[in-house]
Amino acid sequence: MSHGMGGMSMGDDVPDVFYLQKMYWAVVGTAIGCASLVNIYNRVLSWQRASAASRNNPYPAKPQAILPSIMATMTAIARELTYASYPVPLPKRLRWTSPTLGRVSTVSAELILVLVLCFYRLNLHDQWQWEDIGYRTGFIAAAQLPLLVLLAGKRNIIGWLIGTSYERLNWLHRWVSRILFLTVTIHMGFWFVGWARYDYIKVKLTTDAITQRGFAAWCILLWIVISSLAPPRRWNYEFFVVQHIITSVGFLAAVYLHLPVEVKVWVWLSIAFFVLDRLLRALATAFINVSIWRPRTRTSKVLGSRATFEPMSGSTTRVTIEDPPFRWKAGQHVFLSCHALAPLQAHPFTIASIPADGKLEFLVKSKSGSTKRFFRHAEKTHGLPVVSGDLLQRHQRSVILEGPYGRIRPLRQFDTIFLIAGSSGATFTIPLMRDIVSRWKEQLPGRVVASSRSAFSNKAAATRYIRFVWVIKSRSQYAWFASQLGTVKANVRELRNACCDVEIDMSIYITCDELLEGEDQYAGRQTPIDATHGLMEQMVSTPSSGMEFEKGANDLVSVSSVASGSEKQDSAVISCGPNGSCCCMQTIEDEGGAIEAGRHCHCHCGADEIETINERAVRIQPSKGQVHGSSGVTTEKEIDLLDHPAIPMLSGRPKPRRLIRETLEQALGESAVVVCGPQGLVDDVRRSVVALSDERAVHKGTGAQGIYLHAESFEY
Repeated sequence: MSHGMGGMSMGDDVPDVFYLQKMYWAVVGTAIGCASLVNIYNRVLSWQRASAASRNNPYPAKPQAILPSIMATMTAIARELTYASYPVPLPKRLRWTSPTLGRVSTVSAELILVLVLCFYRLNLHDQWQWEDIGYRTGFIAAAQLPLLVLLAGKRNIIGWLIGTSYERLNWLHRWVSRILFLTVTIHMGFWFVGWARYDYIKVKLTTDAITQRGFAAWCILLWIVISSLAPPRRWNYEFFVVQHIITSVGFLAAVYLHLPVEVKVWVWLSIAFFVLDRLLRALATAFINVSIWRPRTRTSKVLGSRATFEPMSGSTTRVTIEDPPFRWKAGQHVFLSCHALAPLQAHPFTIASIPADGKLEFLVKSKSGSTKRFFRHAEKTHGLPVVSGDLLQRHQRSVILEGPYGRIRPLRQFDTIFLIAGSSGATFTIPLMRDIVSRWKEQLPGRVVASSRSAFSNKAAATRYIRFVWVIKSRSQYAWFASQLGTVKANVRELRNACCDVEIDMSIYITCDELLEGEDQYAGRQTPIDATHGLMEQMVSTPSSGMEFEKGANDLVSVSSVASGSEKQDSAVISCGPNGSCCCMQTIEDEGGAIEAGRHCHCHCGADEIETINERAVRIQPSKGQVHGSSGVTTEKEIDLLDHPAIPMLSGRPKPRRLIRETLEQALGESAVVVCGPQGLVDDVRRSVVALSDERAVHKGTGAQGIYLHAESFEY
């Protein structure tokens, strides 16, 4: 924009630019308001189901009136449309994740809104209106700035209103920035086209300060858009974050200097939202970390949280923090930083424990950077003699926590739950399952009285059946949660003995699939990155966040590498599947038949990993004076002892659609499907849910109940 607009009109019947800015936010605000109403409805629905469960209603998760049935039908149709995705025909070497129709519709609606406001009642073929188009597109671009900043915040106002978390909005933040870049490019292009008629572009760029600032803002925004693509984010996440903040501040400064006075308010709003987010994060982080606010810790150190690092199988570190400084919900994550081991780095990790444990636990996969330093420190310190509290304190390290972040609809409102995780995605699904079990235990007779108070506190669980599936690369990974899964089985047996109509079925699939590790990830969580969003390992993306991780090639054991170096092994052992293939890579069509046939793994795809584990176990054997446990890594013999007789371990890949169908057939009310893992697994589960919803004609007169899907991938 080269000049202030003042009250200048663009002609008869042409809306004023300030009116169009208000229209933009009227539409955006209406969309946020509608999503907020849906969030309120979901909360009321959750409370109603908890209330019905507390009154021992046999069908608390099933709509039993006309209005709830109509809402359920509308919800089912909307889910089928928004969950659906269609593959894009591209070469195999080009990795492309097909977006869902829900995301495509959201981005398309934003793009159409912006383009309509930019060109409404203006003639693109009239060269005398090109200047008007340049003015208007600049004003519309300025109006988009607050939305862009709002979507980027961790303490996300929009997320709080619509019932989601920052990492599940980060993709929208990136697309809004791309639409903003398109708007700014159109703004600049029409000015340049008008000047080109008089060969005036070079003169304006070299002599006019306003034009120079505008062009500088465009260049900075171009860099922001390019550097926010997935490959640059994966390259070095720490560098991405630092440069992203610096360039964003530079962009706002250049835009502020470029804009006329009457529209600088949009920049001030953006700055206010940014400062508010940073201020809230700083205050919350200081409150949970500074020891003066935590008198129970009784420490003279400034930071009140101290963590122990324990090496686990699969180059994984268990980070444990006793006396948690905050309350959290299953499925949430925090940003953890340990400056003594990895200075000036903070990464998102899913909380692998539940509040009932009384401690925070994280499973951190060793990749590179801080996660690799965590594992090295755990190897050095774990197994050393610890005979006093002072020595234990020396092995611990002060950490800073930020969070917790992440939101998911309370799963206790669903009748049937299907949980499936790939590799480290179990850090997301297992706490969700354990949280439901803890709710069941609270409802045992004599422990919780079914009263109005328990109903209004929304603690009663309407869940009746849980199906848990975990796909891992090798048996050693089962040791991460062996004790927790065994405890869950014992708790369910106790509940059933107390005449509670609840059940949990579990199965572990062991596969040689390398994509279960090293896949880009919110965190997830989401992300988490990204993951975004499961075990939020070293994030190299957002929110995605989920979230994206660096690929640790050294941690992967491929079938071909084992076969090529297995001259000492019997050929029948190597080719344990049909046609000389590996049994771990076969898809199990019928899980029940495989269990009856006793299909176990006979290959040695995890041999290299087991050998490394055994060597490490010998190298860091605990000393006699050690009082806090064994070496932490799991040997091959110990893995056999950890096997639970009620948890079948199968060799091969699962077929999600069949497993989900079998689970849905047992549902007496609305069901939930939760998946966390590599993008391929997430896409497969999402397509299965859409197909089954359409196949079963959910809430369309067949009696089939609704299906809620929550997907957390290793990127966001």
